[in-house]
Amino acid sequence: MILSGKEILNKIKKKDILIDPYDNKSLNPNSYNLKLSDELIVYDEKVLDMRKKNKFRKIKIKKDGLIIYPGKLYLGRTLEYTETNNLVPMLEGRSSVGRLGLFIHVTAGFGDVGFKGFWTLEIHCVQPIKIYSGIEICQIYYHTLRGEYENYKSDKYQNNSGIQISMLYKDFK
Repeated sequence: MILSGKEILNKIKKKDILIDPYDNKSLNPNSYNLKLSDELIVYDEKVLDMRKKNKFRKIKIKKDGLIIYPGKLYLGRTLEYTETNNLVPMLEGRSSVGRLGLFIHVTAGFGDVGFKGFWTLEIHCVQPIKIYSGIEICQIYYHTLRGEYENYKSDKYQNNSGIQISMLYKDFK
């Protein structure tokens, strides 16, 4: 089952969910809107290789915005740090953002119980679009969990502090 907005707030009070910073205006009937930080990463490699750490560079989103272009993958992150206990967090783009042809996650909308960190966003667009930091770009929602479980543990992505490139190369070691 998906938690209602009121239940998300209850779970925050019970410390099963942490969203920092939290703003009550971002709470929806069954989700919470997360904002885009002011930094992006783009890969410098023409061909990405799964077996290696690909070269990348950081781009700042200035106050007056940044135009991004089709044919390029941009990695961003949420402004908010989240922690989730006893629940499965999920991430989706906002419909208002999608209706502009901006997609905020290609395949990674599924979170794990026990995840702690910022969400890395896989951003691409269908036509050039000007984006801004601080915009509510996606929404997090929560599923209840049945049965015994173990919290997410990863030397790749847990307790991150910023945008994270793919660490798939570690699976080849």
